[in-house]
Amino acid sequence: MSDDADPLARNRLDEEASPYLQQHADNPVDWQPWDETALEAARERDKPIFLSIGYSSCHWCHVMEEESFEDETTARKLNDHFVPIKVDREERPDVDSIYQTLAQLVSGRGGWPLSVWLTPDQKPFYVGTYFPPESRRGTPGFGDLLEKLRSSWQNDRDEIEERATQWTQAIENEVASTPDQPGELGDDLLNSAANAAMRTADREHGGFGSSGPKFPQTGRLHVLLRAHERTGRDVLLDVVEETLDGMADGGIYDHLGGGFHRYSTDREWVVPHFEKMGYDNAEIPRAYLAGYQATGNERYAEVVEETFAFLQRELQHPEGGFYSTLDARSAPPDDPSAGDEEGAFYTWTPAEVREAIDDETTAELFCDRYGVTEAGNFERTTVLTRSASIAELAESYDLPESEVEERLEDAREQAFEAREERPRPNRDEKVLASWNGLLISALAEGAIVLEEDYVDVAVAALEFCREQLWDAEEERLSRRFKDSEVKIDGYLEDYAFLARGAFDTYQASGDAAHLGFALDLADALVERFWDPQEGTLYFTQTGGESLIARPQELNDQSTPSSAGVAAETLLALSHFRLDSDFEDVASGVLSTHAESIEGNPIQHASLTLAADRYRNGSVELTVAADDMPAEWREVLAKTYLPARILARRPGDDGGLDEWLVGLELDDAPPIWAERDARDSEPTVYACRDFACSPPQHDLDAAIEWLRE
Repeated sequence: MSDDADPLARNRLDEEASPYLQQHADNPVDWQPWDETALEAARERDKPIFLSIGYSSCHWCHVMEEESFEDETTARKLNDHFVPIKVDREERPDVDSIYQTLAQLVSGRGGWPLSVWLTPDQKPFYVGTYFPPESRRGTPGFGDLLEKLRSSWQNDRDEIEERATQWTQAIENEVASTPDQPGELGDDLLNSAANAAMRTADREHGGFGSSGPKFPQTGRLHVLLRAHERTGRDVLLDVVEETLDGMADGGIYDHLGGGFHRYSTDREWVVPHFEKMGYDNAEIPRAYLAGYQATGNERYAEVVEETFAFLQRELQHPEGGFYSTLDARSAPPDDPSAGDEEGAFYTWTPAEVREAIDDETTAELFCDRYGVTEAGNFERTTVLTRSASIAELAESYDLPESEVEERLEDAREQAFEAREERPRPNRDEKVLASWNGLLISALAEGAIVLEEDYVDVAVAALEFCREQLWDAEEERLSRRFKDSEVKIDGYLEDYAFLARGAFDTYQASGDAAHLGFALDLADALVERFWDPQEGTLYFTQTGGESLIARPQELNDQSTPSSAGVAAETLLALSHFRLDSDFEDVASGVLSTHAESIEGNPIQHASLTLAADRYRNGSVELTVAADDMPAEWREVLAKTYLPARILARRPGDDGGLDEWLVGLELDDAPPIWAERDARDSEPTVYACRDFACSPPQHDLDAAIEWLRE
């Protein structure tokens, strides 16, 4: 059989658009994509599958490739005795979710690269993450492990099959099953979640947990902020501020270019894993925007503005959508496949600072401000952190604070320009529907809180996704756009996150077309993912590809729970479509999983927030005005209103009639009905729990009515 006729006799990843899969297209391993060709070949030849899952900016994925997958001897073992399959977890989160669940069940930890050995029918019998080429500190060497598993497959097949069956059942019980009986969520859920978050809060350095690695955990911040607004417990807000301050001052934040790295390797937020992920730079700014509204701290607004500038400068597609990630390592211009040491683009030595900044005193100020020393804090270089205040520097250098600030601003500009000349991190240019939905929500909220122009950026990204990924005729959303290729049916997170993004863009812009798109996505979401018999939203579509289990996504992880975001978005949209199933679906999900949510509300932060909206209602601000008055924008910008619905409608009845036709609504829903402009002036109605304020021409007065 020729190589062309035998798909397993060659590496097929050069046919894939995923940058992660492309990175492995030149390996001597005969990698296969996850497709029916590879899976069927494994079944026909009765060969076990070696499944390797990662993503393009994953540091240890690069390491394992260099150590093992580029090694000819290791490649022969994989090619001769296994069917090696590569999966980009950003393209196939369903496959990743199933086998990450197994890793957690077996070892208590997961991560990437994820290494799983499967029977030909996809049942797992061995799992791990990174394996070194030789045995090290109790971790078996990858080559030795391949020999052991080959021998076990040939000589102890029954034992392997039995383990695979048991592990598959465990996965099904963990990710696919639902309780026999629905439950009811208590009124104290939000307070319970806040108390759980407080028990893990790091009161010294901010964040959660007493050691590294430390992740942003933005869902917990939203829980604490909402609980503080409800109860007035100042300690809850203190923990939010300590976390936001710790991240903004630490090395997880890029002090020159804006934006956040993936997580901190230490408790103090100093040394990050240097990847910059689209989802982090969406969800973290949303937390800072809420923190800014709750505290008025201008530093939080500054962090958001700098992060949005980074997104537009480095991750935006020319036509409006957003790419996925920046790698931790940089690529030399003459060899994009190569990479230097992790973080080299971002770290500094004193000599590099002096070379970049033309004034000696200013260079010293920069080093003192950002902690740049000869010893460094990361492999004899320095990850920039805010190490000294303006007041401390002014006293130390005997300079006015205003001059210190001017010098530092000039220094930052010069250092940024010098950094731009370095080899740049690789960019994964997939445009994912779900991550764009998160980014669109953040930008739309930024348009309400900070600067109205951000709505144009949100609209451009939303329209890109609508034009490239949404099939209006079939009411179907695709997940990925890359180099004009659209591929992969959308998952629950794609529909839920993009629906929320479209709705938030409507709130920021007042354009009913974006509300209409949110409603269309919500209708498709219910049709494709809701199982009324089980009372749950599955992560994969009904009738989609058959895996060993149909996963649900209930926990918040690196991104919010798709079930939680779906439930809260459906609850918000139910105010605009009374004849829909939106509220019933949301309440059904919350009831089905009530026991899990009550048992660990902070692990289910997004579902907890959805449950709180369901129990306590949304805060409705119906604005009847052709244009939002500038002074109202200022009021909204400084007012923290969780579970807010900004229901904008035209200021005259004729305009509303046109909207209803465009939205295919026979009648105005109550959130608009009889809430028209009075006295030919912009008018606002504040409502909650079926009670509304009188028509107001003063937004401050309407909000005060809500609070009373």
